[in-house]
Amino acid sequence: MAITPLNDNEIANLQEQLNELHAEHRDLDQVIAHLTEVPPPDDLLVRRLKKRKLALKDRIMLLEEMLVPDIPA
Repeated sequence: MAITPLNDNEIANLQEQLNELHAEHRDLDQVIAHLTEVPPPDDLLVRRLKKRKLALKDRIMLLEEMLVPDIPA
């Protein structure tokens, strides 16, 4: 199955998505840090935010892999 290379518009869209995901990931870091510093922490909310953060990280990795061309070994 041949994979066609991404055109400039698709690359720009992926870059924009990556930027938004990185920003959301950073924001979640700050919220999680704040919630754990302010007693008592809302454990359920912190767990949910960490789960969302991991999902964002997975999506970021997927998009970054799409942007890097495959190099034959």
